[in-house]
Amino acid sequence: MADAPQSICILGGGFGGLYTALRLSQLPWDGPTPTVTLVDHRDRFLFLPLLYELVTEELHTWEIAPPYAELLAGTQVRFRQADVSQVDLDQRRVSLSDGSTLTYDRLVLALGGTTPMDRAPGVAEHALAFRTLEDAYRLKERLRLLEASGADKIRVAVVGGGYSGVELACKVAGHLGDRGRVRLVEQTDTILRTSSEYNRQVAQQALSDLGVWVDLETAVAEVTADTISLTFRDQTDILPVDLVLWTVGTQVNPIMAQLPLKHNERQQIVVQPTLEVVDRPGVYALGDGADCRDGEGQQMPGTAQVAIQQADFVGWNIWASLSDRPQLPFRYRHLGEMLTLGSDRATLTGLGLQLDGELAHVARRLAYLYRMPTLTHQVRVGLSWMTKPLRDALVRQS
Repeated sequence: MADAPQSICILGGGFGGLYTALRLSQLPWDGPTPTVTLVDHRDRFLFLPLLYELVTEELHTWEIAPPYAELLAGTQVRFRQADVSQVDLDQRRVSLSDGSTLTYDRLVLALGGTTPMDRAPGVAEHALAFRTLEDAYRLKERLRLLEASGADKIRVAVVGGGYSGVELACKVAGHLGDRGRVRLVEQTDTILRTSSEYNRQVAQQALSDLGVWVDLETAVAEVTADTISLTFRDQTDILPVDLVLWTVGTQVNPIMAQLPLKHNERQQIVVQPTLEVVDRPGVYALGDGADCRDGEGQQMPGTAQVAIQQADFVGWNIWASLSDRPQLPFRYRHLGEMLTLGSDRATLTGLGLQLDGELAHVARRLAYLYRMPTLTHQVRVGLSWMTKPLRDALVRQS
């Protein structure tokens, strides 16, 4: 009797989980092809770096958030839309919110993280996070209502001077134009602390050109329905505000944080350079929820670029572990970084290049097009972007 196929369960359909599933679907298997199941509570993948363009209607939902069913068509990967209720590592069993269970021989933990909204009074009740498709829809609707109001000025505070905060502040300021009064609040003494000096300088100039006020070394004391309290050097000011956007921090998914595995102080799961969890063979973790150092000892940040590269190695190492081949330590290649700084402006560094302005905007789009999950989706989106000027011209003439 032939051996039953191995079962691989991937929890989380973000960059880490989806790209691991796609990698596994491409590898050659000597014996029976394993059963690969991808689990996510959403029905769509989200290409998070382009979420800003959804708010400003530069891009459509289908372009940045294609359904899993579409992306996995033609592969042997099964998709289950459900929340993960429990993971039993000893029994190798995953319980789902629909009452069903999955057993596995290999497990991939890629549930990602959420934005903590408990870091100041009133944040959870009155501020908006910006991490999911639903967050983008909420922000878009709030901006629509504010623009439709009779207010002379629309006051927006963006909390967090990292990548997400800077990009969001630029997009909102560019979208609101002269009506906008956008303020970027950062607790440390600089924006984009981990960015290159070139990108930081370009971003600072873009914020200035768009009229964004930057508050450094400033903490949020409280948020109410129409005010934000900011503390600078022991002095607290209460400022009127119409909208507060919160981009500070990442909190590991509770399922991953509560597993009986080795965690760091941020509750990320500690993994070996192969991305296999420490002291738990057959379990892999990647993305925001993993504390990972690559084969050269570099600490990995929680970026899409890192998760995509990790997924290649997780897929390969699972294949190797089931094929009696040695696993490979993760080798990270920093390909540069890109930021959108308004509707037609961006900055880009990497591979010996330093670009800003419209050229960087085009290069950023092309780089992300190349990184989209499947060739079919790349072609559809690429054709849409190429024909957009013609479609816009026809709309204007009609």
